[in-house]
Amino acid sequence: MDQFNIFLIGFMGTGKTTIANCLSRKLDRKVVEMDQIISERAGMSISDIFKTYGEQHFRDLETGILVETQSCMPVIVSCGGGTPMRECNVREMRKNGRIVLLTAKPETILKRVKSNHDRPLLENNKNVAYIKELLEQRREKYEAAADLIIETDEKTADQICEEMLSRLRKDISEH
Repeated sequence: MDQFNIFLIGFMGTGKTTIANCLSRKLDRKVVEMDQIISERAGMSISDIFKTYGEQHFRDLETGILVETQSCMPVIVSCGGGTPMRECNVREMRKNGRIVLLTAKPETILKRVKSNHDRPLLENNKNVAYIKELLEQRREKYEAAADLIIETDEKTADQICEEMLSRLRKDISEH
């Protein structure tokens, strides 16, 4: 498993950051938190980047970080929710990594993100119906990109990490 990066994809609130940190402790790997890096480099919040430069610019910054990960293996990359919507991003992740989709029910996502205000696509739409609609719009691309799909509802971070690592090891031994 030391030969590749692990890319965590999924909708906001599915646990990418939490799971990345858990995997980091278990595998002794660095975490690349895409949204945090973009925000730090821009000197502004994700919401402000969206407002000032638009979503397209933000997505371009995401692609740039994925390209950078090629030279700092092996790492765990916690991707922004929209990262796999771009085909070039999926190709970039596939070059040297396994893509793990974390999923959660809309109700679970709402509970996890309701007090967070740095989610520009959700800020004025924090309700189950809207989350369900956005999830549905992204589901096909998320699933097409994923090497593994892990449900996070009603599980601890440790349970999710153990399930993921055992499935990744099994996947590697079969190929």
